[in-house]
Amino acid sequence: MRLRVRYNECDPMGVVHHGSYASWLEIGRTELLRAAGVSYRAMEEAGVFLVIVKLSIRYKRPARYDDEIEVLTKAVRGSRVKIDHEYEVFKVSADGSRELCVTAETTLACVDGTGHVRELPTWLQG
Repeated sequence: MRLRVRYNECDPMGVVHHGSYASWLEIGRTELLRAAGVSYRAMEEAGVFLVIVKLSIRYKRPARYDDEIEVLTKAVRGSRVKIDHEYEVFKVSADGSRELCVTAETTLACVDGTGHVRELPTWLQG
C-alpha cells in the first residue's frame, strides 16, 4: 500500500511523527484483509473485532513531508484467538529505489462486541 506523507503527520521540522506510523500499519492491515476478500466493516458487523494487544516499532531512518511511502504488511502467525503481523515501511524515491524507514510487529486479539476474547473465525486462523 502506498501513500504520500501529509503535513499533519509531521513535526515542525517536517519529519514524520513517530505516532503516524501506527496509523499507516492499520491501513496496511485493513488493505491486507480487503485483498483476502473481507472488509473490517463486514467482519465487525458479524461480531468479530480485532484489537491491538502488542505493538513494536523500530525506527531506522526518517521519512519527511511529501515523501512517497510504501507499507508492506504480512500476517505471519496465528492461533485460535490472535494474529501476528510484520511490517516494513519504505520511502520510495522518484527513480523507484526504496529506503527502509521502519520495521514493526503487531499482535491482534479477537474479541466480541463486549470486549471478551473469542475465537477467530476459522478462515482467519493460522
